[in-house]
Amino acid sequence: MRRVDLMGIWQLSQLGSEESIPAQVPGDNYSALLEARKIPDPYWGDNELAVQWVGEADWVYSRKFTLGEDVLGESSVFLNCEGLDTIADIYINNQHAGSTDNMFRRYRFEVKEYCRLGENEIKIVFHSAVKTAAERSQHLPYEIPHSRYPIQSPHVNLVRKVACHGGWDWGCCLMVSGIYGDIYIGATSLGRIEYVYTTQTHTDGSCRVEVTAEVVSPSGGETELHVTLGDIKQRKPVMLKPGLNIVSTEIEVTNPRLWWPNGHGEQFLYDLTVAIAGDEVKKRLGLRKLEVITEEDDIGLSFKIRVNGVDIFCKGANWIPADALPQRQTRDRLDELLTSAAAAHMNMIRIWGGGQYESDDFYDLCDEKGLMIWQDFMFSCALYPATKEFLANVREEVIHQVKRLRDHACIALWCGNNECLGALNWFEVSRRNRDRYLVDYDRLYEGTIGQAVDEADPTRLYWPSSPCGGRGDYSDNWHEDSRGDMHYWTVWHENASFDAYFDVIPRFCSEFGYQSFPSLETIASFAPESHFNPTAPFMEHHQRNPAGNSKIVEMMTRYFRVPEGFENFVFLSQVQQGLAIRMGVEYWRHLQPTCMGTLYWQLNDVWPVCSWSSLEYSGRWKLLHYMAKRFYGPVIATAFQNQDGELEIWVVNDQHQAQTARVILQIWDFSGSIRKEEEYTGVVPAGGALLLAKRPLDELAPKPDEVFAFLELTGDGVYHYNDHFFTEYKRCHLPDANIKVTTEEVDGAYRVEVSSDMPAFFVTLETRGIRGEFDDNCFSLLPGKPRTLVFTPKEAVTLKEFDDSLKVYHLRATYR
Repeated sequence: MRRVDLMGIWQLSQLGSEESIPAQVPGDNYSALLEARKIPDPYWGDNELAVQWVGEADWVYSRKFTLGEDVLGESSVFLNCEGLDTIADIYINNQHAGSTDNMFRRYRFEVKEYCRLGENEIKIVFHSAVKTAAERSQHLPYEIPHSRYPIQSPHVNLVRKVACHGGWDWGCCLMVSGIYGDIYIGATSLGRIEYVYTTQTHTDGSCRVEVTAEVVSPSGGETELHVTLGDIKQRKPVMLKPGLNIVSTEIEVTNPRLWWPNGHGEQFLYDLTVAIAGDEVKKRLGLRKLEVITEEDDIGLSFKIRVNGVDIFCKGANWIPADALPQRQTRDRLDELLTSAAAAHMNMIRIWGGGQYESDDFYDLCDEKGLMIWQDFMFSCALYPATKEFLANVREEVIHQVKRLRDHACIALWCGNNECLGALNWFEVSRRNRDRYLVDYDRLYEGTIGQAVDEADPTRLYWPSSPCGGRGDYSDNWHEDSRGDMHYWTVWHENASFDAYFDVIPRFCSEFGYQSFPSLETIASFAPESHFNPTAPFMEHHQRNPAGNSKIVEMMTRYFRVPEGFENFVFLSQVQQGLAIRMGVEYWRHLQPTCMGTLYWQLNDVWPVCSWSSLEYSGRWKLLHYMAKRFYGPVIATAFQNQDGELEIWVVNDQHQAQTARVILQIWDFSGSIRKEEEYTGVVPAGGALLLAKRPLDELAPKPDEVFAFLELTGDGVYHYNDHFFTEYKRCHLPDANIKVTTEEVDGAYRVEVSSDMPAFFVTLETRGIRGEFDDNCFSLLPGKPRTLVFTPKEAVTLKEFDDSLKVYHLRATYR
């Protein structure tokens, strides 16, 4: 097949204007306008409000391209468009060649009749999705409600566009438009490949791979199917008929190298090449058997992931788009964020339904890093139409995305939506007439999406909603912890204390979270120092959850003494966020196999903002992410106070083999003396948890405000440490600590030794203006137990620059 690439530099103009500016493709209109200095930075201050006009206007992308006789001589000349956002009309040489109204579909238009030899021009007119959504809302037979956010473009649920482009409770409202995927002219007389997908059948020592190609042929004809998988090659003669052809062959792989999730084995990928009719598709295929086990039991309905016969406790976070400006969603940016996820021992990412189906780069990277994907379809926190036209449009979207993505080893399951089942009870209009909206819900998520998934990928589970209790269960699963997956928001949205995580035993918690402020360095990227205050206008503009900053402050007063100054407040907000999520994760991990997954909200940010993320907009690790690296470790020790006045000491083991664990429990006072030391050993089962001891609190901590516990776990190649306070931090009389720091350069990284003469808590090292991560951070530092850390910068810096940038925080230093 011949191909003329249309990526590169186009011209962008507002419809009706003679002025144009260069625009990158793939890219978006806001990024082009920003580069041309036609708009201010929408992330600075409240500039977002000043650029809303961009989303309300119509925009034209145009460029010239050349076609030769080799292309025009083929019987089929087509335009391939992916990621057109969203309502578009396409013109070639001023002739209308096609229309689109779903940015999640791939469109292929026959365009030979519009093309000419030599120079051609393509124009794509993007109509305002803001106006289109508003117009559609006026012609509904009944209201289709959606969630409300502080700054918002309403009715985005009526157009097939990234929902969070219209604003969310962590995201700005930038209704971008543009071209985000492949766009090219293709030409063939024999055939073109529409999709390639495989089906694996695993038996002992063997994997049979069925390779299927969907081929569209203009006129039919003889050809050959060539398939290469690793070192195995096959060829097969094929007679194509005009139209769609389904062609397949089977390959047997003996003693396959299996793909495993992160932390459970290697992520081996076989090269797959499929060629037919002069067209070719290349992929990398991970061979594995992945099952989602949902079985009725004495508790309710289980929910667990089984890979290659091993039950996997899923550890991870929820993913939102990497940037509100699509042009910035580069492979390097995705790689940095996903590398950070894998470094924190995550093995699953949930792609949330208010965002987008991610790029091929994203899924390739997840294959490489062993990050399983919980893949939502793009519906979230709203109700949706169920007209024939809307459902037909969605069906095409689902078929395309499933066939595009199903060969990725990382894809674990397909999920119909985010919280749309629960949303039936959110709106007064749907509560009053639930039957009407439930019928629409069923038509969309079972009758359309469910059937399309069953057809396009019968190898995977379809889960209708998150949270829910499975197919055919239309009950509100919002506070149900015994069936399927759960979203637990009692701590944040209902202001419950962190120990409320002990009140539920989810089978799989796919959302829960707590907010913090980003670092001062990130705050300085959107606000001047005069706004360094939680209630300053710019700070509140970059907080999209109503009363979010107030919740952070109020919760801080429950656990901590009020910090002195904004810098200490920001630091303590991140400590608090990490403690909240640590408490939930460590408690739920010790409940396996009843609970088999925790995915906190959220991994990343779309812009610099106060939010639930553990990675800031810049990719910088918040303290939550450093804590996640510890609480998501493969073998951990943890302690809980139960209702019987005891301290329970547990070890959790995610490894495939039993682990002999030795835990030393030390009770320290705040002057730096060890009051009690005990040692426990036990054999922790593979993929399980073991209670090592129950100790009466009145023996360990008769005066809970005078002591704390420190735990160290050692085993076969594993080490973990943890601490436990017996009461709120604010009640403890912490000593002033003198912390000493020494540094040295080692092979481009920096070794840092920290020591203290007194116990110091949440000791955190920060580098301002230097990108990179420490191998550990936000820890307890005890006298006589110095810590050696390694900082790996992301660009070359001198030792002096590193030393000058280094700052140390700890809890006692936040107040007088």
